[in-house]
Amino acid sequence: MTTVVLPRPIPSTHMHSTTPTLTLETLNSPPPDYRAGRSLPVFPPVPLPTEKPDSPPQSPPTKENELVPCSLLHPPHNYIARVLGPASLHVYEIDAAGVAAALDHSARQPLPDPSLVFPWFHGLHPCNHIQQAFFIARRRNLRRTPQCLRGITIVKAGGDLGRARLKGAIAPEEFLLQSVEGTTFSEVDPKEGFSVRNFQIQAAKSAMVSDIIVYGDDPLAVQALATDVAAAQQAWRDVHEEKGQDIPQYNTFICTSPFTEFEENHADIVATDARGQLTGKVLDFFHQERVEMCTMTRASEIDHNVWLGPTPDPAIDPSLLEAEDQFDILIECSDLGRLNVAVLQAIAENTAEEERPIHIEFPSSGSMMPPTWSHAEADGILETCKWLYNLSHGTIPLTSSNQETADAEGDSPMPSLETPPLQARERKILIHCADGYTESTLLGLAYFTYATGLPVPTAWLELHMSKRRNFFAYPSDVALLASIAPRLLSESPVHAEKSLSDITELAKQEPEWIRNIDGSLPSRVTDYMYLGNLGHANNPDLLKQMGIRQILSVGETASWKDGELESWGKDNVMNIQRVQDNGVDPLSDEFERCLEFIDRGRAQNTATLVHCRVGVSRSATICIAEVMRSLNLSFPRAYCFVRARRLNVIIQPHLRFSYELLKWEEKLRGGTQNGSRFKRELEWPEIAREVAAMNKPYARS
Repeated sequence: MTTVVLPRPIPSTHMHSTTPTLTLETLNSPPPDYRAGRSLPVFPPVPLPTEKPDSPPQSPPTKENELVPCSLLHPPHNYIARVLGPASLHVYEIDAAGVAAALDHSARQPLPDPSLVFPWFHGLHPCNHIQQAFFIARRRNLRRTPQCLRGITIVKAGGDLGRARLKGAIAPEEFLLQSVEGTTFSEVDPKEGFSVRNFQIQAAKSAMVSDIIVYGDDPLAVQALATDVAAAQQAWRDVHEEKGQDIPQYNTFICTSPFTEFEENHADIVATDARGQLTGKVLDFFHQERVEMCTMTRASEIDHNVWLGPTPDPAIDPSLLEAEDQFDILIECSDLGRLNVAVLQAIAENTAEEERPIHIEFPSSGSMMPPTWSHAEADGILETCKWLYNLSHGTIPLTSSNQETADAEGDSPMPSLETPPLQARERKILIHCADGYTESTLLGLAYFTYATGLPVPTAWLELHMSKRRNFFAYPSDVALLASIAPRLLSESPVHAEKSLSDITELAKQEPEWIRNIDGSLPSRVTDYMYLGNLGHANNPDLLKQMGIRQILSVGETASWKDGELESWGKDNVMNIQRVQDNGVDPLSDEFERCLEFIDRGRAQNTATLVHCRVGVSRSATICIAEVMRSLNLSFPRAYCFVRARRLNVIIQPHLRFSYELLKWEEKLRGGTQNGSRFKRELEWPEIAREVAAMNKPYARS
């Protein structure tokens, strides 16, 4: 049987650089291998610049002076000025109401066109010759600081963001560098390597082109930090003047209101309250991804009285407070879990009323590694399936331990195959793990195979299609299940009357689609749209089995055998050509055409596979754009929606694609929202900062 796999998460203690770095030595690295563990993919290399780049020519860029951002903070005529420090730096006072109004006004202003702010946002350090050569060969003038940017950066004096955090607030050390010469903005552009996913530098870069508001509990600390910020802004202007470059005048503001005033009168911009609790008023990516994960894997019945789902977590869904009471037995799959066949048997044979629910553990998926697994472990999986079936169906097979009668010599008779099982109360069982799929796949798939009598490949597909479960399996799980498949099928109640030869033939069944599968099944984003990689696109038999009859290829083209395209239908394939994952090629120009194609499939009651090479950037961007449109979600929420449904492969649209999606949100809302001007839920630097924080635990060194 062909191995089918997606990676296993690595522990969150692996904290490394947020973005993979390409160097001259790794520019020709092979495609990523996701079987090593959940980590940021190492993206296929982009070509070094040439005189005639493969990228299509971009539309004429918008002139910077055609879009000058409007801000309530500039000019600062309506604010009281203070003169601070020996350099007589000017800062301005602002209260809580002024902060809230300025943030609200800024969130309603259109963002500059991507052509005006990239590649500057990518990071163009003067010593980084790889990054410079690639981007500046295309447009040399874009190393200059864009004059079309005017944001608002909120900084908390003291830097403790664990409590009393305003929306978008950052710590001073995230963008300031203090030295004996004075305070300057940190040089955050990477000095070496090539990356178009420098999300971790966006908050600092945005601070350089923002008016900066300083707040905090200690007025003296606030004033001292404001002095440093104003000095950094002055030094920033001096550097540009020395180069003969003009930049707008950015200013520093001191918030004179206590944090309690924000909590009482402007709660919508309070992310974390004074006690350190998330308020829920400001989107938190970690929390939102968890919500989407639990929504996707919400507990559902896969067979009579046996359910699969996430571990009940009332913090995510308050309705789960009573979830445990819905089940008699909860089996948690985890790395620390052990086989508990004897416990299951004891529960089944106990005629007394037991306390509910009963909590049992089971080994995590991927924890039984070949060739080290033992016969005892294989026996334990099979016996676990048997007792779960008996418990869920209210039957107790007769064994020597539950026989009550004995013959004249005191020996208990051996149970015969014709002896009917004892009847008992049916138990409702939940097989669960933290996210609803990662650790529970082995037991879920083994039990579904046993209970239905389906061969493992068919059970895999049925569990995904008919039972609507999203999951994957590790290579060790697939190898183990393949080895015990004859026993699972032969002892399944469904095949009680079949001969051994029939069971052997059934276990050998290996459909064409699984012979050609490379990795997991495509990821179901919606019922009519799947996200996948080039390997999925090259397996039309699998796609047909999954009800996918359209393919949208973004920058990559599937390679099929002769005649397959004709049988598929040329109208059911769309190729978006000459879009590389290089941080230069725009994709938003193709959004509407791509979504019209997806709509066509939806109207014909079929699903569309959206793919690129890896299935995490170009194709993920299209899927996010569709989710934003069809579900009316903001870009941050749509990002978390798609990220959760990509399972153990982390989506990674690069900086420009992400920015284009934020601009796409403006277009979708048509400039207005409920009669008023459209307002972004989160601003660009905060979105990038959240993405960087989410990806950091999975980054490889």
